[in-house]
Amino acid sequence: MSTLPTTVLKQHLIDPEICIRCNTCEETCPIDAITHDGNNYVVDPGICNHCMACVPPCPTGAIDNWVKVLADQAFTLDEQFSWDVLPDAPDIPADVESVGVAGANGAADAGAAQDETAADLEGVASTGSGAGASLPPWSAAHPYVNLYTHKNPVTATVVGNYRVTGDDTESDIRHIVLDFGTASFPVLEGQSIAIFPPGVDENGRPYHARQYSIASPRDGERPGYNNLSLTVKRVTTDYDGKAAAGVCSNYLCDLKKNDTVQVIGPFGNTFLMPNHPEANIMMICTGTGSAPMRAMTERCRRLLKQEAAFAGKLMLFFGARTERELPYFGPLMNLPKAFIDINLALSREAGRPKRYVQDLIRERADDVHTLLQDENTCIYVCGLKGMEDGVLEALEWVETQAGASWPGLHEALKAQGRLHFETY
Repeated sequence: MSTLPTTVLKQHLIDPEICIRCNTCEETCPIDAITHDGNNYVVDPGICNHCMACVPPCPTGAIDNWVKVLADQAFTLDEQFSWDVLPDAPDIPADVESVGVAGANGAADAGAAQDETAADLEGVASTGSGAGASLPPWSAAHPYVNLYTHKNPVTATVVGNYRVTGDDTESDIRHIVLDFGTASFPVLEGQSIAIFPPGVDENGRPYHARQYSIASPRDGERPGYNNLSLTVKRVTTDYDGKAAAGVCSNYLCDLKKNDTVQVIGPFGNTFLMPNHPEANIMMICTGTGSAPMRAMTERCRRLLKQEAAFAGKLMLFFGARTERELPYFGPLMNLPKAFIDINLALSREAGRPKRYVQDLIRERADDVHTLLQDENTCIYVCGLKGMEDGVLEALEWVETQAGASWPGLHEALKAQGRLHFETY
């Protein structure tokens, strides 16, 4: 008796245990295949075409799950919404002869008859997408990710909570230090963690964890201690300027010494600093986007204490409304000029022209061009999502003015893991 040819679907699923509900995947998906309810983010198998656009930006890797199912038995959206954990992959009957791996709307991919694996799909993502790279610099240290999840969060103790903006400003930004005691929590510069605020939402469900970039280097906020720091801004308005208290930011900013928090992570395997002594690091940030830049800068400062451990150049473009609203202003300005080239873009400083980071990039065009042409240079951009286009346009202007080709350089920077964006 002959077998019946049947289409097998490589179904794209999101792991609810690891997902931190940051909405990055839904925003990234170009065909609206991803949606969510109050419980989970899910992928519609009738729409998803495996374009992989959502995979590189995901901070946790929750998006990168694939399971073979019979096309007419794919997991429905209602099933996915109900999950607390991913189910086991279903058995494919032995007498089924697949004619291909289905893509969107069940249409079989002609080239997918071979047995694809999740690793194959990861390889597609590693070629880069969007404005920045989807792979780390070649020399970056190996990151540990998802050591603690929703099912097994780790408890950290608050050992410090300090305001790092002027007391007379509306911008209340805090430097918060968390100690992990004897729990293993290795991190690298550029990674992030997520924290669960206490309480429940309007539907009675516990709040999802909120993600924050780490502001300290790999050996701790205090060298040799099992701790790390965060840079957190108290959110008091929504995007429209209406009064709205950020659930997790206000919780964190109000923490006192010896309070405890529930943490998951670490997250991030691409936005990582280079790990070789000749690397140049160009950092472009605004507000709390300074967190990973502080981590990288402090790592380099500590390396300088070791003979010939760091010989690269640091260049920082840092934007804020005023000096008083620029986090870490005092310590930053005390760093030696020979160590770091600091450029402050202040948009509301009395008596000064309004300037943004992209303006300063143009003003420093010659030096920026020199760094861009150096294959040892990595560029990191962190802050509000609206800054992405301005930064890219400024970099393109710099290269055009120098008679160089930006499109070719841009692609090379992405392919080599040397241009990274972390915006929100």
